[in-house]
Amino acid sequence: MTETAVTETAAAVIVGGGLEGAATAWALADRGVTDVVVCERGTVASGMTGKSSGIVRCHYGVGSLAAMAAYGLEVFEKAEEIFGTDIGFRQTGYVVGVGEANVDAMRKSLAAQREVGVQTEEIDKSDVAAMWPTADLEPFAAFGWEERGGYGDAYQTAQAFAASARAAGVRVRQGAAVTELITNGEKVTGVRLADGTSIGADTVVVATGAWTAPFLARYGIDVPIKVHREQIVMIDPGVELGAVPVFSDLVSLQYVRPDVRGEILFGNSDLAELEIADPDSYLNRATEEFIDLTVDKVGTRFPDWTEAAISSSYAGCYDVTPDWNPIISAGPLDGLVIAAGFSGHGFKIAPAVGRLVADIVVDGRSSDPRIPETDFRFSRFAQGDLLTTRFPYVGAGEMR
Repeated sequence: MTETAVTETAAAVIVGGGLEGAATAWALADRGVTDVVVCERGTVASGMTGKSSGIVRCHYGVGSLAAMAAYGLEVFEKAEEIFGTDIGFRQTGYVVGVGEANVDAMRKSLAAQREVGVQTEEIDKSDVAAMWPTADLEPFAAFGWEERGGYGDAYQTAQAFAASARAAGVRVRQGAAVTELITNGEKVTGVRLADGTSIGADTVVVATGAWTAPFLARYGIDVPIKVHREQIVMIDPGVELGAVPVFSDLVSLQYVRPDVRGEILFGNSDLAELEIADPDSYLNRATEEFIDLTVDKVGTRFPDWTEAAISSSYAGCYDVTPDWNPIISAGPLDGLVIAAGFSGHGFKIAPAVGRLVADIVVDGRSSDPRIPETDFRFSRFAQGDLLTTRFPYVGAGEMR
């Protein structure tokens, strides 16, 4: 698109007011960059943010991702101090169980995680039995444990980021749909909104999640993101469970976590095949086939839940890259930064995403040696240099 007269200016415009866009605004403000406008077509966190299952774990075989999750955890733990409000973080602990084929990978992964500051350890089956007395643990060969893990509320967290940024002077504009980038040759100089106004900016951060690929395609930027519909089922276990941790079951490929209302959230960890979806038009509930899968997997792992019942379901969309890791990078046009393709990792790493984007905007590089910006560069896909785990798990490599 061609350059046009501007009606407003800013040092930076963030396109997208979801969790990552709000985290970026917060991080920029923390670095003293407050001449920032966040443009959100709906309301803050009204897109896929509210569909997150909210798991907080640092269990990753990619060191930089584990370090990002560790930083995110530190922010979540200090949320009351940082934001002055409850962001919904519940520190229940996180346990991951693997079968015999994945024991070696798990142990190597735990060791590598500790090297980047993650507090994690291997624990015995008896320890897990005490935490989850209703679970059939016979098929598991080893377990990892993060005492500081748990789950949170992505919507509340995004709202806290946005409120903090706004208090610092960032302009958060809701109902402000960005229709196009304004460019001058190979440089992005701002954005145009649906109401005909435009904002000139030194930097434009595109944090539009599942909508990123079509938005940037018109500028000849091929962002390799596929949109995958992810289904979630809420279960009334029918028994009193007490205080249980998040449980990632890499034998039957499922995860369950408690909910503040006493229910259990179920998610499927078998992501070998994507269910391609339109983020503007998709089924917002679990299918009958997925309900059957849920009943089978949960019934197998928790055979004593004889009175369990499905209470509700919903669905959201992952923005998935070829290596299941995000793009947090300067784009191919000068002045453009892309923060997208979070592939289901976005909630737990959001504080670190914001910090890394702010670092790229201000300094052009990461301030954290554990999290090199080159790991998440946009160009890695064209170069065939994908960011993959060093310790792949049989059957569950995509999310670990």
